[in-house]
Amino acid sequence: MPIAGIFGPQDLGNPARGRSVASRGGISAAERARALPMPSLQWTPEVERLTAHLYERVRGVIPPVEWPFMAPYVKAINELKEARGAVILAHNYQTPEIFHCVADIGGDSLQLAIEAAKVKADVIVQCGVHFMAETSKILNPNKTVLIPDSRAGCSLASSITGADVRLLRERFPGVPVVAYVNTSADVKAEVDICCTSSNAVAVVESLNAPEVIFVPDQYLAKYVASKTSVKIIAWKGACEVHERFTGDELRSFREADPTVQIIAHPECPPDVLAEADFTGSTAHMINWVRSNHPKRVVMITECSMADNVQAELPDVEMVRPCNLCPHMKRITLPKILDSLLYLREEVTIDPLIAEKARRSVERMVNLKN
Repeated sequence: MPIAGIFGPQDLGNPARGRSVASRGGISAAERARALPMPSLQWTPEVERLTAHLYERVRGVIPPVEWPFMAPYVKAINELKEARGAVILAHNYQTPEIFHCVADIGGDSLQLAIEAAKVKADVIVQCGVHFMAETSKILNPNKTVLIPDSRAGCSLASSITGADVRLLRERFPGVPVVAYVNTSADVKAEVDICCTSSNAVAVVESLNAPEVIFVPDQYLAKYVASKTSVKIIAWKGACEVHERFTGDELRSFREADPTVQIIAHPECPPDVLAEADFTGSTAHMINWVRSNHPKRVVMITECSMADNVQAELPDVEMVRPCNLCPHMKRITLPKILDSLLYLREEVTIDPLIAEKARRSVERMVNLKN
């Protein structure tokens, strides 16, 4: 079904404003008081020996000349995890040395949300963007949740506020609201249920309503509308990575090699999805490559995911359009080390907002597809 309408702040008389975060400063006195000793970051034969099994995972995507700079951090981070009783969650868009060498749990937004709800560790380090860390905190209010750089934002999350959702409810009284997880806790607190790209259609249809407001990704909303008879009212948000892809770009890949397989994320514009052989979430895309084992594949999503899949499936040739998420790339090995050493930067959410947001997130996590 075609989209029923797409709204933005200007349509509701509410100017958009992004999430305000403090700039990353020096180590505070409180952080220093909780600090662990700084480990050695020298490349030594001992470090080489202890990290050799990890380098085997990423040998195909990280040149040998780079590993001596990464390995001391990898060793130190894995040791600090044990000292802190910490677990590291990493999104599929994290770079291979993070995703394959220090993360305990990796996956897409839905997988990370489900796993965050099960975590037993006292400390969670979220290697992703800020809304993911907020989601972990929402599901673990009594645990310490850290993000290595709180400036790691998201164009989708900054495109809408809780006030915008309240205005949408006034404009469309009685219509349920679904929020993509790429939103702030403030927005999650105002909606009926959250979704990810993995389960968006199932979530929309679970509401048993003829009409649903879907925020904030207009392209995911259009994709959902094409898969259901539910009338979708969308928001004018977009992912700054996925919206840059074009149908012409995909056609050029096919002209260069008619046998190439193209798989795309539903945050991409409709002309891109029309050219793709398969459309799905990051987890679905990875599973598609595992199951189909194409000779050459183009993954139309954030570039680092292709590296992570390449590390796992070295015989599949990845053609990389390579749009990088500048926010995901704020998370680095040195910042993860810093986060574990000083327990920074801790994610906090107003308890009243967190309690309301928890309902919409748990409703998604507990949805039986």
